[in-house]
Amino acid sequence: MSDHPTLPPYAIAMGMRIEAIEADGAPVIALDYSDRAEGRPGYLHGGAIGGLLEMAAYAALHAALGAEDAQVRIKPVNISIEYLRAGLPRQIQAAGQVLRAGRRVANVRAEAWQDDRSKPIASCWVNFLLKPR
Repeated sequence: MSDHPTLPPYAIAMGMRIEAIEADGAPVIALDYSDRAEGRPGYLHGGAIGGLLEMAAYAALHAALGAEDAQVRIKPVNISIEYLRAGLPRQIQAAGQVLRAGRRVANVRAEAWQDDRSKPIASCWVNFLLKPR
């Protein structure tokens, strides 16, 4: 991973940005409340929350792979999202943690929160297929 990780076009179009870098090198990704991220009036859209979680999982895996990242094609196999509480009209942040990165499969967990990291509003598990380029 480079010193300045970049986000894919989808994340940039949604207004996501890298807010911080965790001790393990995984970025914390933030999304401000906006019309693009609004679901029903006054709440974040579940798809925006899910997209943020997926971006956090990808970013954590890229950080964990380091120099190997350029040699591996990453393909999501499945994602399972748990919505725990309503997303309110303010900034949301998410970070991922790689639980296992083998030669062929990686398992990543991501959590999203507002205000208090110890009270996530959503979490997900993502399984990625790692294929040599």
